[in-house]
Amino acid sequence: MATSTKQILLAAPRGYCAGVDRAIEAVERALEHYGPPVYVRNEIVHNKHVVATLAERGAVFVSETEQVPEGARVIFSAHGVSPAVRAEAASRGLDTIDATCPLVTKVHKEAVRFARDDYDILLIGHDGHEEVEGTAGEAPEHVQLVDGPDAVDQVTVRDPAKVVWLSQTTLSVDETMTTVHRLREKFPQLQDPPSDDICYATQNRQVAVKKIAPEVDVMIVVGSANSSNSVRLVEVALEAGAGSAHRVDAAGELDRAWFDGATRVGLSSGASVPEILVREVVERLGGWGFGEVVEVRTATEDLMFSLPKELRGELKKAGQSARPGGRRTLDVTPV
Repeated sequence: MATSTKQILLAAPRGYCAGVDRAIEAVERALEHYGPPVYVRNEIVHNKHVVATLAERGAVFVSETEQVPEGARVIFSAHGVSPAVRAEAASRGLDTIDATCPLVTKVHKEAVRFARDDYDILLIGHDGHEEVEGTAGEAPEHVQLVDGPDAVDQVTVRDPAKVVWLSQTTLSVDETMTTVHRLREKFPQLQDPPSDDICYATQNRQVAVKKIAPEVDVMIVVGSANSSNSVRLVEVALEAGAGSAHRVDAAGELDRAWFDGATRVGLSSGASVPEILVREVVERLGGWGFGEVVEVRTATEDLMFSLPKELRGELKKAGQSARPGGRRTLDVTPV
């Protein structure tokens, strides 16, 4: 498509997924209903701007359950927690609100089911990621972490006829399937999960980036460094043919030198990124001559999750709506 105007190809879908939407709204509604402080175990979602904004409103983020005062209220993040964390919260008399993404909860239930049937569970994911820790904690005696294709050679199982793979929900689809292929070469009877573990939003964002990447000189992904799905989008863009690709938390991190000689820029954002941060990148690029914005849509998302049941019950008692408010437009604090 020939054009004399420098373009931004804007990926759609991008930004908040239903699980992130729900988790952020859970913190906001809890702050409104109970008043601050409301404690949150780990970052509610992996975006530092969202975390900073909620902290300003009275959310207190802690890395360990023991940091929450006894008897206080704590929200579990969208990434999920292990049974051991739940037990510790109960022992401290904490009032818990579980904002775990329902798609992560699905993987937890799969781990419990296969452990009950005495399978070896090969969990494909990144060591140290909160979601992986929560899923592995459901059945630690049965779960073995496989951190990418290169880790397959070290995998051993008790019975090659009783082995199944599960995955972290925010991985690269292509890399995950490469890992599965190598596992199946080693264990031909490897079973698949009953349904796809990589979440719809992760897949949709990767598909959109794959479509855009071959057409652009530079690909920009808005997202924080600890956001697995945001980091994966950069990798997907490069693999799909983008001239270069960069991840930024916000417009202020853009380097004008990246765009020297570029006529077309791709733009997407991870599943925990508020749209305002994308708009600010569009404005900054517009000031550098990229004046035409073309949205490239590969899917339409309309999935919504109910608020956590603990919070829904309290809101109903108070006569407040417990229905989710839809896609969030949280005005974030610059950090």
